[in-house]
Amino acid sequence: MLGQLPSYWWTFSLLGIFAGIASGTLGLGGGVVVVPALVLLPFFAFEQKAAQGTALALMVPMALLGAFRYWRNPHIDVSLAVVFLIVLGALPGVLVGTELAARLPSHILRKFFAVFLVIVAVRMFIAPRKQVLEIPGGNLSNQDNASAVEPGGRNSESTEQ
Repeated sequence: MLGQLPSYWWTFSLLGIFAGIASGTLGLGGGVVVVPALVLLPFFAFEQKAAQGTALALMVPMALLGAFRYWRNPHIDVSLAVVFLIVLGALPGVLVGTELAARLPSHILRKFFAVFLVIVAVRMFIAPRKQVLEIPGGNLSNQDNASAVEPGGRNSESTEQ
């Protein structure tokens, strides 16, 4: 396996470091970084489908480690119920998506990928900041405005009159 690697094998590791930093910092799937790099950089020169398959394969260990680190952070609320529901949709979705990708020419996939990235980038840039919705009975650990109630039932934030 190592004998099959090109002399610039170390560039794959550098790409992995960059993809890992972007993924962990921004919550990106590695494909947003890896696919364009593998397709556009001349020393990689991957076909679109090979780049997509490579990105999907590296996403599993990268995403699991990143998700675990976020889940362990007490200041970040990762809902396992939400994760489960999204996975329920994502698994059949990836079956349809990979079948579609296998049938489409690489140059069309490349254009779809580019348009998708532009739409997401513009939307993220211009979208207003959303207010966090409070879920009744939800986790209160990340709420900044929770009021303390003293043992006598009296709110500590009330003002004396």
